[in-house]
Amino acid sequence: MIKCLVIDDEPLARSIVVEYLQHHAGIEVVQECGDGFAGVKAIMQHQPDLIFLDIQMPKINGFEMLELVEQAPGVIFTTAFDEYALKAFEASAVDYLLKPFSQERFDAALKKWQEQKGINAAESKAPDLNEVPAKQPEEQLRIVVKAANDIRIIPVKDVLYLEAYDDYVKVHTPDGLFLKKKTMNYYERVLDTKQFVRVHRSYIIPLTQLTRIEPLEKDSHVALLKNGVRVPLSRSGYSKLRTVLGI
Repeated sequence: MIKCLVIDDEPLARSIVVEYLQHHAGIEVVQECGDGFAGVKAIMQHQPDLIFLDIQMPKINGFEMLELVEQAPGVIFTTAFDEYALKAFEASAVDYLLKPFSQERFDAALKKWQEQKGINAAESKAPDLNEVPAKQPEEQLRIVVKAANDIRIIPVKDVLYLEAYDDYVKVHTPDGLFLKKKTMNYYERVLDTKQFVRVHRSYIIPLTQLTRIEPLEKDSHVALLKNGVRVPLSRSGYSKLRTVLGI
């Protein structure tokens, strides 16, 4: 039996997907979810083979939800907005159904997933959003992280600094340290360059946290932050910081 989830904040939209699935034997809807928080918990609990996922939902959007899942199942996006199609396919989505969609279009998407599943049976088809640029305003204003069994939404104004950590980024905040499976290159592109500066290959700092720049031996410098942390500046980072500060 194939297990699937339907994640959409609109009950009518969920009911349409469930109705269309009734034409396909061997597929069971194990849960319907009305927001991304519930979606993450349901994926962890049921380990579904496939999810039908809306993009614009309350609390966190569909892309942010997928970032919190370690091993994502196959994903078919269902949305009323066509502007997110490119990002969806960059995130390895099976298909992108634009509402309202017909039974025939739905069946074609499901067939596509079944064909891909047959080809990649030994592989996990997990979406990789680490390098996909954010295309929704809220993704540029907040960082969504999973801490134990909780989901935290961190406004970027509360970020003290970002630090590279293997395949993750350490998000330093007044409430503690959180890990996010992203890259420094991603945040360098996404965050407001007038407010956040990549001063080193391993560090991005917000200008609101900078108190002063201190020289070290030879031509090296460090940035002193309000919380007392001393962040090393590379030569290019020092030059970039001076340019942004206008000095």
